[in-house]
Amino acid sequence: MMLAEQRQQIVDYGMKMIQSGLTTGSGGNLSMLCRETGLVAIGPSGIDYADVSSNHIVIVDLDGQRVEGCLKPSSELSFHLALYKARPDIAAVVHTHSVYATTMACLHWEIPAVHYLVAFSGQKVPLADYATFGSPELAENVVTGIADYHAVLLANHGLVAVGADLKQAFNVAEEIELVARIYYQAKSVGEPVLVNHEEMEAVLKKFTTYGQQST
Repeated sequence: MMLAEQRQQIVDYGMKMIQSGLTTGSGGNLSMLCRETGLVAIGPSGIDYADVSSNHIVIVDLDGQRVEGCLKPSSELSFHLALYKARPDIAAVVHTHSVYATTMACLHWEIPAVHYLVAFSGQKVPLADYATFGSPELAENVVTGIADYHAVLLANHGLVAVGADLKQAFNVAEEIELVARIYYQAKSVGEPVLVNHEEMEAVLKKFTTYGQQST
């Protein structure tokens, strides 16, 4: 079985998306790129995460040609591949329909620095223009919208988070959902006071050494 480790991670993190309330049913999708082989492992289209096993994960090349697996890959394969081609710093993509981030996307609001944890994305969470799901236009909008950030809202759709591995991409999705909820709740009772640009630059610098560092 090709990319066995990546396949299992996609299964495991798919269940974590459900358990964390970041999506429902078969909504959203996850993928991982093995840069050594140029192959991508991605979840199948339209199957509930609870029913997905490692055998269901589809392996494609960076042109989208199926290399292994008998199921149809995620309908959003095109923007996963576009992100990997555009961003050499990422090797995992997580797409969610998390409620608060999607609410912001439906309002066509970016998420500003309402809380320092927006640094999981960057100075903000930008917004990508709307396009039909699975379309080449959406893939183009995602790549343009995310720029050098680690998360982007898809107008009237959901959230895309990226990372050097699936754990990092999932953490971005989870933390940005928290910030989206904070922003929603703050806007419900007043006008939130944002963290200024200089302080966010300091936070972003600290994030580069946050957590356990290898020696």
